[in-house]
Amino acid sequence: MKKYYARIINSIKILFRVCLVIIKKKNKFKTNYKQNIMASLEYIGKIIKQENIDTVDENKIPNTFVINVPDPYKNYYGRFTEVEKPNSIIFVTKTPNSFEKILRVTSGINEKYGLDIDGAKCEVKIGSRTLSGIRVKGINRYHEIATIQQYYKDEGYEFAKSEKFKETDSLIRINRFFNIEKLAEGIFKSNTEDDVYYVTVPRYMTWEEFRVITFKVKNNISDKSYDIAKGVVYLNGGVKEFLRISKPKANLDLLKQIQQKYIERLH
Repeated sequence: MKKYYARIINSIKILFRVCLVIIKKKNKFKTNYKQNIMASLEYIGKIIKQENIDTVDENKIPNTFVINVPDPYKNYYGRFTEVEKPNSIIFVTKTPNSFEKILRVTSGINEKYGLDIDGAKCEVKIGSRTLSGIRVKGINRYHEIATIQQYYKDEGYEFAKSEKFKETDSLIRINRFFNIEKLAEGIFKSNTEDDVYYVTVPRYMTWEEFRVITFKVKNNISDKSYDIAKGVVYLNGGVKEFLRISKPKANLDLLKQIQQKYIERLH
């Protein structure tokens, strides 16, 4: 009888230890989940950048206007893969677009076809012309462009007539969501794009002012191999100006250095 009760007590002890392990793991998961939620920040805003763009002349719906925005680090990433994929594609539309509708339609396309593309409202200024479009990221191959374009056409979008040009200077404005994580005061990294970072600046810059300051900063810094754009996010109390920095494996010291050089010139 004593052995019988001893076995029961021993079994209870083992069960108790197992329960403790499960509880600890569950609490750890909750803590990590809360930390991840707290670390992730989401905003709506706008990016403005200067790019040399090309038209897409194949792999599209015939007689439509599609723009390719090249990856500034194509040569860097090309060392790790033989697959060439579009960086950013713009479907030029006949009329301006609703940001809300683009988000809704893109979400529906992803759900229906099992995709993970990112659609955003954009404007492309070439000289005195301003084009409206849908900026799409996440297309895996160039031959898939026409298929994705057809999905948007099926939702009622009408595309502008085809044009053809190469390496044409443009100014692109993109309305989009930002999902970021804080690295240091006023410095953040993207949670959705590799090698993309954001630093805040104290005030608004016109495009010309931004261009002039950027030229001066890049000529007074040791590492010039980064791509930069300006932007803004919308907050409850107003807006916050920032710079978007793209650079493979950028370190915090470089981000702080770039930020400080802009701050010095904006005071």
